[in-house]
Amino acid sequence: MIKSPEKLADPTIQFSAPVTANSPELQQLFDFIALGASQRDRDRILPYDVVELIRRSRLGALRIPVAEGGGGSTARELFEVVIRLGDADPNVAHIVRNHFSVTERILRSERTQRNRRWLKAVVDGAIIGLASTELEVKRAGGGGVANTKLTPDGDGYRLNGTKYYSTGSLYADLIFVRLLTPDDTVALALLPTKREGVDLVDDWDGFGQRLTGTGTTTFTNVRVEADEVILDTDTDKDNLPYNIVPQLFLTAINAGIIRSVLRDATALVHKRPRTFYHAVAEQAADDPLLQQTVGQIATNAFAAEAIVLAAADALDRLPAAQAQGEESETAVALAASLGAAKAKLIVDELALRSSTLLFEVGGASTTKKSSNFDRHWRNARTLASHNPGHFKARAIGDYEINGTPLPTRGFF
Repeated sequence: MIKSPEKLADPTIQFSAPVTANSPELQQLFDFIALGASQRDRDRILPYDVVELIRRSRLGALRIPVAEGGGGSTARELFEVVIRLGDADPNVAHIVRNHFSVTERILRSERTQRNRRWLKAVVDGAIIGLASTELEVKRAGGGGVANTKLTPDGDGYRLNGTKYYSTGSLYADLIFVRLLTPDDTVALALLPTKREGVDLVDDWDGFGQRLTGTGTTTFTNVRVEADEVILDTDTDKDNLPYNIVPQLFLTAINAGIIRSVLRDATALVHKRPRTFYHAVAEQAADDPLLQQTVGQIATNAFAAEAIVLAAADALDRLPAAQAQGEESETAVALAASLGAAKAKLIVDELALRSSTLLFEVGGASTTKKSSNFDRHWRNARTLASHNPGHFKARAIGDYEINGTPLPTRGFF
């Protein structure tokens, strides 16, 4: 759990990089991030300094094997860390979502010289952003491309086009771009964000997750080297795990938000100098109704974390299933996809319910802008709006009733 501010270590944390899920300095980092989270959200202070600390810690290498210089974490350990980071600051957790999703995809691909180079960049601290969505595409979330296209330029290419909802890219060193090759084949490229012609604009105006840099990215005659382009044949044949990770990531952040709500609710009870007129106890801490409310939030936090980690366990079973053959791999991948979808439906609801219960603990005074307690609901609602739950529930029901395969695109 996040510590109180008076127990914080010096923010100039010395990292034994790369950090692992159990590194003590990782908790020091999260404590420091939590200290300024509310003010950053309220005053719209972009967390460049926090992201630089994450870069220094090499947290982004958490899933890369130890033999390759990374933290060697399991999927379960990754999502334990995501929940803790979501507790500290859900904006910061969301900033690195695409980083871990892209890294997971590279890890599941053949270790070519290019892929080893990219993994080495991550081990050295590089953070990866994403530029995939185009508003011209009629079906959102499926990775369709309409206007971001390569044109030949000597032994490489030039890239032109515009992307939206580029979460995390504002803070990133590399950006993962979905594009069209000159023959209109959908492909990907991993490019430096500082390359000439890449323009990252912070124009996200959502009421929640305000600091994630989920803005517009424009590519104007950007040079792209031939070996920076990734064709489908260069990656694994089945991208289902790549699509599960970013969905479960969002759900884990919402689980973290519930832990943060619990922290605020407990602190509110202890700080209240008076209680409600009709209360049955003189001290707020002795009021059975407030105790019951905080107890419900604590239970929601426990359930949400357990659900997310149960879904993550299915991802950890995938490597062994792959070794046993395609039938076993398909079954485990299905279980992982189902687990992530079901987790979203439950945890989103628990996060929204818990962030509302906070106001039952504090009353009208908790609605003051200076307190910024509404950030919990705003952030949880924004996260839950990614791939709305009714689409998940329908697909799960169709599978249970008719055996219809689950979607394999659109972060499912």
